[in-house]
Amino acid sequence: MTREEKSIAIENLTAQLAGTNIIYVSDISGLNAETTSNLRRACFKAGIKLEVVKNTLLAKAMEASANDYGDLPTVLTGNSAIFISDVANAPGKIIKDFRKKSDKPVLKGAYINSEVYIGDNQLDALATIKSKEELLGELIGLLQSPAQRVISALQNQFANSEETEA
Repeated sequence: MTREEKSIAIENLTAQLAGTNIIYVSDISGLNAETTSNLRRACFKAGIKLEVVKNTLLAKAMEASANDYGDLPTVLTGNSAIFISDVANAPGKIIKDFRKKSDKPVLKGAYINSEVYIGDNQLDALATIKSKEELLGELIGLLQSPAQRVISALQNQFANSEETEA
C-alpha cells in the first residue's frame, strides 16, 4: 500500500468515525468463509457496517478524529474489524448471538456516545444497553402514566357527581 493509498484510507476511516458515535472493535480472525458471510449478512440486516481494518490506519484515524477514544487504540493488535452502527446495543447482540456457535468474534473494545469500553468481559453489558428509542419510549410511558391517572380520577369524580345529582 502506497503512502497516498494509506492517506486516503485514513481519511475514509476518519470520515466514518466522524459520522457515528457507536463503534465496536472485534477480532473475527479464524472464522470460516460461511460463518463470516453469515456475520456480514446479519450485520447488513441490522443496519451495521462491518469492515476489516488495518490497526495502524484505524489508530491514526482515531487520532485525527474529534472524538476522544481514550484507551481504545491500545486494543488494536492482531486482526481487527469494526462494527459501525446507529443503535448502541445492536453490534453487541450480534456478537453475542454468534458466540453461541463459536468463540469468535471476540470483543476488543467499543466506543459508545463518548464512553469507552475495553475487553470482551464488557459484551454482556453492551448487548443489554437500551437504545435511544427504547429509553424515549420508557420516558414517554412514565410521563403519560401520571396524566392518565389524573384524567381517570377526574372522569370518576365527574361520573360520581352526576350520579348524586340524579
